[in-house]
Amino acid sequence: MTSQLTDQDSAIEALARIDALHRALTQIVLEDGTLDNIAAEVARVLDLAVLVTSTDGRERAAAVTIDHRAVLDEHDLVDPTGRIRVERLGGQSVPLPGGEARSQRVAAGGSDLARLIAVKLTGPISENDVHALERAAAVAALLITRQEAITAVENKYQGDFLRDLFLHRTGGPNSDEYVAEHAATFGWDLDRPMVVLCAEVDPLGADAAPVSRLVRRQWQERFAAAWRQVTRGLDATIPTVDFSSEVVVLLPVPDDADGAHDVVRRAVTAVAGDKGGGRRPFSVGVSRLATSLDDLPEAYAQAQRAVEVGRRVHGSGSTTFFDSLGLHRLIALIPDQSELRSFAHDVLGPLADDSTEAADLRRTLQVLLDTNFNVAEAARSQFFHYNTMRYRVSKLERLLGPLSADPHLRLDVAVALRVLEITG
Repeated sequence: MTSQLTDQDSAIEALARIDALHRALTQIVLEDGTLDNIAAEVARVLDLAVLVTSTDGRERAAAVTIDHRAVLDEHDLVDPTGRIRVERLGGQSVPLPGGEARSQRVAAGGSDLARLIAVKLTGPISENDVHALERAAAVAALLITRQEAITAVENKYQGDFLRDLFLHRTGGPNSDEYVAEHAATFGWDLDRPMVVLCAEVDPLGADAAPVSRLVRRQWQERFAAAWRQVTRGLDATIPTVDFSSEVVVLLPVPDDADGAHDVVRRAVTAVAGDKGGGRRPFSVGVSRLATSLDDLPEAYAQAQRAVEVGRRVHGSGSTTFFDSLGLHRLIALIPDQSELRSFAHDVLGPLADDSTEAADLRRTLQVLLDTNFNVAEAARSQFFHYNTMRYRVSKLERLLGPLSADPHLRLDVAVALRVLEITG
């Protein structure tokens, strides 16, 4: 009888604690609190370590100790960029030394919003605590929904302003003052050297299953949120705007090429992480250095061109700097794709066909061009016998003309090969 009363008292106490936590969290939302406040309150009441992450594991708020982070890291639940490997937690309990970690889905309206991660090192997480975490996830969903609504409105105004800046629609006698005033309201610093960075989620492959427009929009929102979080960590005054199909960042960089490349690659690496948690692959284009507001429109066009050409030449997941485009940059300026394809077919003839044999001969042709038609060196590069390479040279010259003797023909062929890279 005494045991039954004790169990009932424990259950009543647990329910009271859950209700008290729910009221406290609701009050946090009503008082315009933050996810950090929610994490701290849950950690205090339940005596747990708590993290709130994006659906792909990017940390948004936390109330944890160094010991908790060390245990997560030891059990390979954190990637090198600090992302929580939520895919390894799932909805299940993960045993830890003396305790466990658990992931709780934060959702609203059927949409995934975040993950609530609880870590305990002094025993298992009780069933009552799991119910409390579910309540906390519901309250966190309210706060995140409100934050996303505010972010959407802010992004619209920021996007409109940045588009006007790129299209020279901020003119007038006081245009500089107008731009400075509006940039200040967004918390942006535009008075420094920067590059324009365009980042786009890569399209699905031909063999991938189609997805709905809603899912694509969720991918884009998560992608934009990742860029905002990374740039905010670098410098809170960096403009980062979602243009629906691309994320545009005005990234401050040193005025030397090596320094600029290093800053860009660190940002891209931080966004990509280890590509776990359902993150989508993406490509990035980077402009030349813009030293004034007048340079931004051209820099934006350069970044767009770089991401487009880079994806065609290097494939998905590429980071392409406009200055590294070389001949591809000039080819990309030609709007008539049919004329480009016609040129390639006129110069390359059957080598422009979409066949395995033609592709193999094009690879050999490119190696020969790269080695200035040094047959011995080209043979070594492709691991061919010298006589095999001599035979291939003869076959290429029968198809295309006297390549080894005519430098003008070699130039035409080299350009045509670059055209095929871009046009497909």
